Amino acid sequence: MRFLVLLLLFSATYSPVLAEEATWKSDGWLATIGLERLDKGDEFGCYGMPDANWEADPVAVTSQCRQYLGDHIEASRWGGNALSVYTPDSLSASEHEDIADLGFMIHGDNTGLRHSAWHNAEDEPKDLWDWHNLGRRGGSLELGMANQSALEKELDAGGLVNLYWIGRIHDAIVRHDKDVVAMLEERDDVWFTTWGEAWSYWSINRCHEFSHELNGTTLVFTSLQTPECQSLTPFRWNVPITWVIDLNNSEVTSINLPEISSEENQLQSGWRVEQNLLYLSVQNGFTAQINLTYSTDYDILGRTSFFNNHSTALTITGHSTTDLFSWSKRFDDHQDLRFTWLVMPQLIDQGIAWLPAAAVVIAVSTLSLIFWVVKKDLNQDNFPDGLIPDIHSSEEK
Repeated sequence: MRFLVLLLLFSATYSPVLAEEATWKSDGWLATIGLERLDKGDEFGCYGMPDANWEADPVAVTSQCRQYLGDHIEASRWGGNALSVYTPDSLSASEHEDIADLGFMIHGDNTGLRHSAWHNAEDEPKDLWDWHNLGRRGGSLELGMANQSALEKELDAGGLVNLYWIGRIHDAIVRHDKDVVAMLEERDDVWFTTWGEAWSYWSINRCHEFSHELNGTTLVFTSLQTPECQSLTPFRWNVPITWVIDLNNSEVTSINLPEISSEENQLQSGWRVEQNLLYLSVQNGFTAQINLTYSTDYDILGRTSFFNNHSTALTITGHSTTDLFSWSKRFDDHQDLRFTWLVMPQLIDQGIAWLPAAAVVIAVSTLSLIFWVVKKDLNQDNFPDGLIPDIHSSEEK
């Protein structure tokens, strides 16, 4: 009896706590599939929290989601800090600024703000706040919702194209359009990227410095990593930037970087030559040793709009990613596609929504049982010895 009382006391003490903490659970796939996707070049950002309200306190939602994400996985192979976040279209510009102060530089998509980035091919961002309203171009990857011809027109127009994807709606698995995926993989003019990569590539326009020197037939080029530039864009990932150098008819014999093709669509360091122009993709702080056939008057022409001089960048954004397996596993064989996974913890199944009520029942039952046991003990202590039945004696007779 005493053991039962202790058990009920424990239940009454801890059941309300368990009920309170059981509103959501972590996505365990982040620790397994998430690392695989990270190695492939995907990005992880925030979508929200099941028990938090955007309208009530958007900063709290963002902070909690950032904590959840940071506890489980890094944002990218280029940087651990998360840059990308979903935001509803009900927030004010000042609220978006507050979210940006937490390090989230890309907000999307179609957030309803006046300033915008990449709602069409001409909507090229000029300022940081333009990225607080990233457009959704090209539609959805969902079967029945995808429009291949419209997507191809957007890709042909250039700029950043941003596709929508969701792997599951309640208990229903969403099917993707395989024809659209096949079309995307046949394109040779597209840089497959993520929100954070695209923003980090763009943000070097705000501040950059480089040094170069020709020693005999060796051109030494360094994209500098300076404190001044880092202070202007402190959250930027150090991604490779493609620089264009006119070699003036001299040829490259070797560079201390891998050679890549003009069709390379995955962000990386490397180089290639096209029509006597050297396209050199390097991270800040790296010194490239460019060995030439002869000394020449070269010219640093600048940077390309997108990696490897591609005319179009494509992001595919997994919204409300609560189960990375359901959202991503089907794309394992599609090596070119890159995803920005906006994650959120899983809401606990409504089948165990009885926990709070059970906690109350256990507490009431425990108190009732305690009163009954105490009352019984008091009655036995006050009972005259002569009136207490001798159970053993009666049984022996």
